[in-house]
Amino acid sequence: MTGDDAWAGLEARVQAWIDDDPDPQTADELRGLLDLARSAPPGIAPGQEPDPTQRQELDARAAARAELADRFTGLLQFGTAGLRGRLGGGPHRMNRAVVIRAASGLADYLLGELDGVHPAPRVVIGYDARHKSIDFARDSAAVLTAVGIEVLVLPSALPTPVLAFAVRHLGADAGIMVTASHNPPQDNGYKVYLGGRVVTDSGQGAQIVPPADAAIAAEIAHVPSVASVPRAASGWTILGPEVLDAYVRNVVALAPTDDATRAAARRLRIVLTPLHGVGGEVAQRVLAEAGFTDVLVVPEQAEPDGDFPSIAFPNPEEPGAIDLAIGLASDERADLVIALDPDADRCGVGAQDLRHRSFRGPDTAEAEGWRILHGDETGSLLGATLAARGGSPNGSYFASSIVSSRLLGKIASAAGYGYAQTLTGFKWISRVDGLVFGYEEALGYCVDPAHVRDKDGISAALLVAGLAARLKAEGRTIVDALDDLARAHGLHLTDQVSARFVDLEQIGQTVHRVRSRPPTTLGGSRVTEVVDLAAGTDDDRDGLPPTEGLRLLTADGTRVVVRPSGTEPKVKCYLEVVLPVDPAADHRAVGRVRAEARARLDSVASDVRAALGI
Repeated sequence: MTGDDAWAGLEARVQAWIDDDPDPQTADELRGLLDLARSAPPGIAPGQEPDPTQRQELDARAAARAELADRFTGLLQFGTAGLRGRLGGGPHRMNRAVVIRAASGLADYLLGELDGVHPAPRVVIGYDARHKSIDFARDSAAVLTAVGIEVLVLPSALPTPVLAFAVRHLGADAGIMVTASHNPPQDNGYKVYLGGRVVTDSGQGAQIVPPADAAIAAEIAHVPSVASVPRAASGWTILGPEVLDAYVRNVVALAPTDDATRAAARRLRIVLTPLHGVGGEVAQRVLAEAGFTDVLVVPEQAEPDGDFPSIAFPNPEEPGAIDLAIGLASDERADLVIALDPDADRCGVGAQDLRHRSFRGPDTAEAEGWRILHGDETGSLLGATLAARGGSPNGSYFASSIVSSRLLGKIASAAGYGYAQTLTGFKWISRVDGLVFGYEEALGYCVDPAHVRDKDGISAALLVAGLAARLKAEGRTIVDALDDLARAHGLHLTDQVSARFVDLEQIGQTVHRVRSRPPTTLGGSRVTEVVDLAAGTDDDRDGLPPTEGLRLLTADGTRVVVRPSGTEPKVKCYLEVVLPVDPAADHRAVGRVRAEARARLDSVASDVRAALGI
């Protein structure tokens, strides 16, 4: 096929999509690109070089064709629990046409799964404050209602955990959450949960996994056009405040109830930032009802704003994302910083570290030191907190992903709980039978799986605040609690090395190169085991299904997991070193071990970068 033939085929597909697009905005956007791509090339005599104006016209025409080719590489596919991508016109973008097709495919899947079962399927829909989120929610409601599915829509833009709660609370057969979580402002997404009568095991109310995702994708692929999809003008139910009220009650019930901690809670000063997302109001309400009344919200980031104007990337993990919160906390002499991502399913934590002093800038006064906790540190603290509450360990499990710290397994074992490792992603963690607590290092924590079978930044924030209040009542801090874990189980220090690629083929090539020629030493310690995760594992209670990646272990206990990212054009490497700590060590001795671990981790990181060729 010649270039002209390929363009003719693309041109026809673009025009057909425009004719079928229900959104005038994205249709006009595509029409403008198509007009530019169709424009006649400037007249250039044979053998003559184009002048600057002609070159500009040629470049613009070529760029328009390349952009259309990218937008029409295929229909945006179900990935991590649903759809996620850049907003814009075309099948490979997030837009109303794609969402209507997705809702129609989901409807057909549910009707097939519940064929002959009464009453009709029930679906609950939530949405955040990103661009087009409410439009995508309304389109989904219209499509599902038109085919007889009962549709319940949350009353306003609310956090993802509220939608996950509603799926179980309302006995819904499916849930849809319109969100791109912590992605940049130009993105949006469509997360699907299954429960009710469709999923009845431990994954009830969790994000979709295979084979359901492929089955839904197949139904979507069968939708011939948007015009063929019926859409109701009304008939769905807009819920009142009762679901949110029930969610808040369940979260508040997790708060500590002893008198000393509740008294300290009133004196604990917390700085909260929702990073321009939808979690601020709900988190404030939860904290207030649990007795945390001294909460300061970062004013520049308090209100939902899909443009995220004060930050480059709305993820608490990203450098600089919570600088405003740390600055406010220093100014106001706060005890704790809590940062939620835009849909409030992740929680970042900043803890005051009175042992160190730091400067916030050359023109500011010295402020009390602050420490941003790694996700593994927060996960371990939450695990220890829940383990200390007791309960019924028999048949109960803690769980974390294969790239998270091994410390949680030791905490679980010491408290009499089982421990399970899963593939990365909460769609796997939340499915562990007997789950009591689960987390992944990317700031995701599930502390109440009976009600929310997903990560929940708001309930995690409340437990962190409760821990900080208890420690404050004892005259101690979160840093002291981290030292306690090191004394009990050894000091576990984790970090990440990643390589970003423009050419996506290099991702697989890089993983293959490490697989075929793994490093023989890491941080000066001999590599004793290389596990190809693509072959699966059988080293925990259920074993792990195959997944692309490698796990390396060394003689001194260092672990490195190498895997391609599921959401970014990256190869990610997760590093962990473990050093023994004397149970009687004071905080200075623990600090020395931590410094030694940091140096060893830096050495391991250097070896990993060499293995990746970066």
